[in-house]
Amino acid sequence: MGVIRRVTKPLTRKGKQFLINREPKVIENTKQALFLRGRKGSETLTECLKDLYHLKKPDALMLSGKHDILPFENGTQIETFSKKYDSSLFFFGTHTKKRPNNVVLGRLHDNQILDMVELGIDQYKSLQSFDSEKITTGLKPCLVFTGTIFEQNSEFNRIQNLLVDLFQRETPNAVRLQGLEHLIMFTAYDNKIFMRSYRILFKKSGFRTPRVELNEIGPSIDFTLRRIKLASDDFFKSACYKPKELKVKKTKNISRDVFGTKLGRVHVKQQDIRKLQTRKMKGLRKTRKEKKIIAQKKK
Repeated sequence: MGVIRRVTKPLTRKGKQFLINREPKVIENTKQALFLRGRKGSETLTECLKDLYHLKKPDALMLSGKHDILPFENGTQIETFSKKYDSSLFFFGTHTKKRPNNVVLGRLHDNQILDMVELGIDQYKSLQSFDSEKITTGLKPCLVFTGTIFEQNSEFNRIQNLLVDLFQRETPNAVRLQGLEHLIMFTAYDNKIFMRSYRILFKKSGFRTPRVELNEIGPSIDFTLRRIKLASDDFFKSACYKPKELKVKKTKNISRDVFGTKLGRVHVKQQDIRKLQTRKMKGLRKTRKEKKIIAQKKK
């Protein structure tokens, strides 16, 4: 027999709006991230989580206290927190003798864990250790991925997709050059991922296009890949489902190139060039002799 669940209707307008906000939408809300700490921690791990939280604000929530969670063994509690706080992303920090300074990055779909990556912190420099001007909170970063392993290895390709989910914000309709102020770069080599954060500076170049400089602002983290847990193909396919309303309808003979330029193809029936009406010029007029020959051929 199935479990009978009691459905309670909201009594206030605020409660009704709260439930409507959590319902599935054609265009979903900006993804929220949860930051949690395990039973044990270290100073490096705590500062690292705070810096990552600073990069994600205001689309992030830091839970206080320590949580006895082992995500790779049992992720039920993370799924419960996800449903409670309406968050589909999580950063979990834990520190043990076997796996020191451990960070688990993950995402959920329909309140079920989709993908998880366990990374160990080898080297770390905090935001405060860089004596440079910081970026404003909530700024959308430019994400750059370098390393052929991101394209050649299927697991690293999924990690790249996860990192994009974790650090991107809302999708912009237009891009303003002066609004590009923050850059986060991920470099993959062998079994390591290097994360760097830069402030983009536009200098005078004497031309219309400014000279671009990068000033490192932190955090600077060297990760080592420890464990990875990916969703099955069917579950991942269902998570990537796109509603019919968002699918671009194909128009016949119209396409777009990589830059978004609209291109059209025109089909013209085969024409007899000899019968085309051209511009009348005195030099092209037929003489009397030519007209007589044409008239004789028609007879």
